[in-house]
Amino acid sequence: MTNMIQTAQAQLKEILLQAMGQLVAAEKIPAEPIPAFQIEIPADKSHGDFAANIAMVSARTLHMPPRKIAELLAENFILTGSYFERAEIAGPGFLNFFLRKTWFSDTIQAVLTEQDDYGKSDIGAGKRALVEFVSANPTGPMHVGNARGAALGDGIASLLEWTGWHTEREFYVNDAGNQIEKFATSLEVRYLQKCGQDVSMPEDAYHGADITAHAEDFYSQNGDKFQDCDSKSRRDALVSFALPKNIAGLERDLKSYRVVYDNWYRESKLHNDGSVMKIVQELTDKGYTYEQDGAIWFKAEQFGADKDFVLVRANGIPTYIVPDIAYHCDKLVTRNFDKAINVLGADHHGYVPRLKAALKALDVNTDKLDVVLMQMVILLRDGQPIKVSKRSGKAIGLVSLLEEIPLDAARFFFNMREANSHFEFDLDLAVNQSSQNPVYYVQYAHARICSILRTLQEEGLYLEGTLVKDLPAPETPQEIELIRHLAVFPSEIVNAAKNYDASRITKYAIELATLFHRFYDNCSVKNAETPELREMRTDLCKAVRQGLRNAMAILKIDCPERMEKKES
Repeated sequence: MTNMIQTAQAQLKEILLQAMGQLVAAEKIPAEPIPAFQIEIPADKSHGDFAANIAMVSARTLHMPPRKIAELLAENFILTGSYFERAEIAGPGFLNFFLRKTWFSDTIQAVLTEQDDYGKSDIGAGKRALVEFVSANPTGPMHVGNARGAALGDGIASLLEWTGWHTEREFYVNDAGNQIEKFATSLEVRYLQKCGQDVSMPEDAYHGADITAHAEDFYSQNGDKFQDCDSKSRRDALVSFALPKNIAGLERDLKSYRVVYDNWYRESKLHNDGSVMKIVQELTDKGYTYEQDGAIWFKAEQFGADKDFVLVRANGIPTYIVPDIAYHCDKLVTRNFDKAINVLGADHHGYVPRLKAALKALDVNTDKLDVVLMQMVILLRDGQPIKVSKRSGKAIGLVSLLEEIPLDAARFFFNMREANSHFEFDLDLAVNQSSQNPVYYVQYAHARICSILRTLQEEGLYLEGTLVKDLPAPETPQEIELIRHLAVFPSEIVNAAKNYDASRITKYAIELATLFHRFYDNCSVKNAETPELREMRTDLCKAVRQGLRNAMAILKIDCPERMEKKES
């Protein structure tokens, strides 16, 4: 896949090394190893399109002033046949390089040639990545934090796919442990109440309307059949009835959010096949556990954790972290993924080092495990935070959120900030159809381009699917800046994937839309001075349309071809 930035950098590196070689051959500099140097894109483009610090870093090795090295190098640059037009020396010895206009033309051609594949790379080389995200307890509906986690996790998975990883999405179903016991208690109380018994709901149970609905549905099918049986049988029957419905609901709701998982991995599997207690036994056999007050403790401090922790309580029941350890052994050893990425709430910051400590003790390579910690979401309406009650179950969840705002806005907004940043989600802005709404602003840029192309096509000035070569090179600052931004897209995806940060893509899309609107306001397409210039600008519009589509495709956001412009 084409990366015009990398192509130019590679050419420039060859030019610099070739000039160095010529200076050595002419005995103008000593034959010493060249120190590592950097080729960067200056923030101020008046300083050139690329800059190199080779003269600065070579000064000590060559025992010469950097300015003198830069002057010698500049005398030996061979720029013919390259994308570079000229070089300048700045300050004490920085070398600045300016691109030929052909680089900008070729960038447009690269986008139009690769189309939906523009921006993709094979950096992952087919290695296997598992992205686990959301993994909400199946005891109730998903909350707004899960909505953010779903958008973040799905975006990370897409970025890995675009950079050549074989990526799988996984939902870890917590269908065992304390939360299921609490779920059973809550269902049992509501069922018995439905049967006419005077029982009260414990404070720490689930009080949501979904629990009542499950109990009523169960009663409508079974009547009071389970009223007088033993509690275990009643609880098992209630959980067996309600839990599959909840899990199916999670899958349905996430699909409506454009999130489709490859795997739904059940915690109960780890309990049923003995994997959970096997972890305890392995750590004990290695001498990494001890007993205290009847409980089995793990020597976590020995492996970098802040403190030791309990693996098995005095009552013989494993703590929640033991199945998690078994689960990650399954990810990284049994299934042997090259990389496992977890998207977790920020409240897991203490959990991660403990999990990794146990994995280290089990000789699992923890470098293969990366954890993205996600900060909380604050919903705003009329500029004020929305107060919710966890106890009563009255909260805005994923489903109710999507009933209130467009799906595209939800996915875009949740990816507008890095995961470790607190995020204020403005519900009023998300439904605002104006340039103040960032997703609307980006989508409108795409629709505007589609409108331009439709008009040209209707007047016989453009034919969809054609690719015209040998067009004039871009000249105006607006054209140049727009193409520069198109060119950085492949590198932006690589950096976003490397940092597990899809917010780089939303920011990229907003900037691309901004630069396009600026271009459109200053450079006429239909009424360009010459037919050739019109065709070049038409191609530029098509390339920007493709760039917007590809950026939004990573985020699974639609790009409509028609929209009404509304000002706020």
